Amino acid sequence: MKLGLDLYGDIITSDNLRFAKQAGVTHIVAHIPGHFKEDEQKIITSGGPSAHWGISDPNDPVWTYAGMSDLKRAINAAGLELEALENFAPAHWYDVLLDGPRKQEQLEHLKRIIRDVGRVGIPIMGYNFSIAGVWGRSEGPFARGGAIAVGYENPAQPPIPKGMVWNMIYDLELYQSNAGTIGQVSAAEIWSRFSEFLNEMIPVAEEAGVRLALHPDDPPLPTLRGAARLVYHPDLYQRVIDVNPSPANALEFCIGTLSEAPDSDIYQAVERYSRAGRIAYIHFRNVQGKAPHYHEVFVDEGDTDMLRILSILRDNQFDGVLIPDHTPLFSCAAPWHAGMAYALGWMRAAMRALDCE
Repeated sequence: MKLGLDLYGDIITSDNLRFAKQAGVTHIVAHIPGHFKEDEQKIITSGGPSAHWGISDPNDPVWTYAGMSDLKRAINAAGLELEALENFAPAHWYDVLLDGPRKQEQLEHLKRIIRDVGRVGIPIMGYNFSIAGVWGRSEGPFARGGAIAVGYENPAQPPIPKGMVWNMIYDLELYQSNAGTIGQVSAAEIWSRFSEFLNEMIPVAEEAGVRLALHPDDPPLPTLRGAARLVYHPDLYQRVIDVNPSPANALEFCIGTLSEAPDSDIYQAVERYSRAGRIAYIHFRNVQGKAPHYHEVFVDEGDTDMLRILSILRDNQFDGVLIPDHTPLFSCAAPWHAGMAYALGWMRAAMRALDCE
């Protein structure tokens, strides 16, 4: 198992890469779907039910071969490896998600991205095939000692306005025009769109030597804002695998999200999918509660025995990267760095202890 850190595009800086190296990290996951609004020291992935993440720029140079090469070169220069890119820019695939008129054009663009990911030497492309995206979370003193963390408390769910997908704006003019909403999307529709996407992309990924890794839906609810979801329970990952059994069809396995799912057994899920060799990399965080009411907490205080999770992964010879995803903020001058350092230190010590057994 390898220790990683997930850095959002706007905070992939030399200072933060140096911080990662100092914390014992060996691999970076670059999360670059667009320009998030959070300040570097307040990255906590909430924003409240009425907020959006930001605006997706289709012309962001990071999505070119040169941009990816520069990103990898900067990470390598810090003594780290670039394990994965995480999440396509919504501006690049909104009609793939919405089954709109530019769908085929956008699929071809995504294929070009995957080919470039392979050419640069990045082994994994993580993604979340979701119309509503991650939405509705709030923040509060939910973790030990009143540390600020993310929670979901069953807010009212307004429909998704046109010009927005994945909780990001891809067309600001359309979004601001109050032109209505995208309407309802059924489970049959979302699975049909996903199957078409996957079967178009997998041959390209195979040729490029890239694994496509699907994140489960967070919050794990059957529908969100009128749009059906794909993987809101660990068992639904099997349906994803059944769509296309290629080894390139892999899982971005989020312990926190899958633990939040009602009637889920996270230990059984980790055992099942790690034994099958389907997990590309892991979001490693702890929670208290189940959807639609849960809070994210420190890695060592939630409902999940995270050391047991690591033991299962070790026994099944999982050799991928684990990242803390996000974590509660410490009450200090550097709340994000302190929170990440705590999670990374716990993870590194736990993995070393298991290695010594």
